[in-house]
Amino acid sequence: MPISLYLKNLRSHIGRDLVLMPAVAALVRNEAGHVLFQRRTDDGLWSLPAGSVDPGETPSQALVREVQEETGLLVEPTRVVGVFGDSTAVDRWTPVSVVGLSSGLAQISAGRSHTCGVDTSGRALCWGNNASGQLGDGTTTFRYTPVGVSGLSK
Repeated sequence: MPISLYLKNLRSHIGRDLVLMPAVAALVRNEAGHVLFQRRTDDGLWSLPAGSVDPGETPSQALVREVQEETGLLVEPTRVVGVFGDSTAVDRWTPVSVVGLSSGLAQISAGRSHTCGVDTSGRALCWGNNASGQLGDGTTTFRYTPVGVSGLSK
């Protein structure tokens, strides 16, 4: 699907600047337990069906929409596999507060296994899987709580 109207309008105001948005990814299994992967059109890599949450959508609604847009399949979410942010690796069924924030988040975006956000003071923070250094803190250490992104200024 093309870019959402919300993101298109936002881009008209801010151009190509970084936008951190909430996102979802679906782990879809068939009766045999096989997991659905799709080849991405932007880089040719395999990934789970995923995409951003539009304003007014719940994560479940966004997941159903994204899977249908990307695969043509209608799915019914049955559980949340992971929400990163409460300083544990426990599966959660509902959203949780992010532990370790000194202020609220002005923006947030979730990757496949990590999350980044900008707090209300303008500081970029990330947490979750960091095996490839994707959190930007100069390490490859998994982070259960937010850490500052190195090399960025407000």
